[in-house]
Amino acid sequence: MSLLDPPGSTVILLEAEDRLAAHQTGNNSGVIHSGLYYRPGSLKAANCVKGRERLYRFCREYGVPHERCGKIVVATRQDELLRLDELFRRGTANGLTGIRRIGPDEIPAYEPHAAGIAALVVPDTGIVDYAAVTEAMAARIRGAGGEIRLSSRVIGCRREGTELVLETGSGIIRCMNLINCAGLQSDRLSRICGVEPGVAIIPFRGEYYTLLPHRAHLVGNLIYPVPDPRFPFLGVHFTRMIGGGVEAGPNAVLALKREGYRRTDVSLRDCLGFVRFPGFWRMGLRHWRMGLGEGYRSLSKRAFVQALRRLVPDLTAADVAPGGAGVRAQALAPDGALLDDFKIVQAPRMIHVLNAPSPAATAALAIGDSLARIAREQFDV
Repeated sequence: MSLLDPPGSTVILLEAEDRLAAHQTGNNSGVIHSGLYYRPGSLKAANCVKGRERLYRFCREYGVPHERCGKIVVATRQDELLRLDELFRRGTANGLTGIRRIGPDEIPAYEPHAAGIAALVVPDTGIVDYAAVTEAMAARIRGAGGEIRLSSRVIGCRREGTELVLETGSGIIRCMNLINCAGLQSDRLSRICGVEPGVAIIPFRGEYYTLLPHRAHLVGNLIYPVPDPRFPFLGVHFTRMIGGGVEAGPNAVLALKREGYRRTDVSLRDCLGFVRFPGFWRMGLRHWRMGLGEGYRSLSKRAFVQALRRLVPDLTAADVAPGGAGVRAQALAPDGALLDDFKIVQAPRMIHVLNAPSPAATAALAIGDSLARIAREQFDV
């Protein structure tokens, strides 16, 4: 399903930056998620499983390098075994194929340098370059008659009769309908359009290390810990990248700028926005211990590597070097809850995607189907 299907329809994609995939899409770990973690029946689960297979087909059709390499999720403590069982139950309920639990003696067959007391083998997980996926999608949009305008940040929106008038960095655009998928700026764009989002976007920076080339053999494919269900983050893990090399991480620390990829990136406007939102303080009171731990790992390479050594004991601090970073747009509710599922708000002639956390990249094509369906119903296209 596509918004470009109806004859005579025109789609214009506005990108605030001077290139595509400048933020979340181009700075993530490049994992095609299987659908293991998500509550059966949730939007995350349904869209991830459907989107994963759509993405694999898309990559084959458009020649985007990818690999369905599989991963293992390793339990290293007794208190993680029940959570591992729950992951197996969720994966089975979500329709994953070939998932199975293995004991400590079987782990080396999949990852010779990993260690644990039990693990799940998840064959449906893969790796890809999402920037390359984005370029392939852009080529398809242009080929179907759509237009992509770069450096076109929306700074104003008003209604004139049946039209929406958008003020952008590249001029005025008049349109009938609008879909907001602005990620780190999605709540602000919603307000610009006169729609109260009901949430605030809080940026969390994920910092990575990379394994030095002569130690990359320590990781065959992907090695993950058993996640803590209290938090929407998966914990530091190892990911073989489609272009070569192995990433280790990320942690999750509050960024002081929405596009704050470095510790020194600070925006007074963004910080004031956080502290004025009541949910920010409630989140802090609820998760301060996690915040301190993640912050300590951000500042201490030794602590970061120690967390990684739970999965791969042979790893040392000399085996890794600082890598890149990504920023996650995490929607925060007024009561301090970190939204775990997708959130879409509709208004007349508008659709606002206000929370699309991981696995949004994996699920992008399925999410696109849902948005197209909503648009057809609401916009009468």
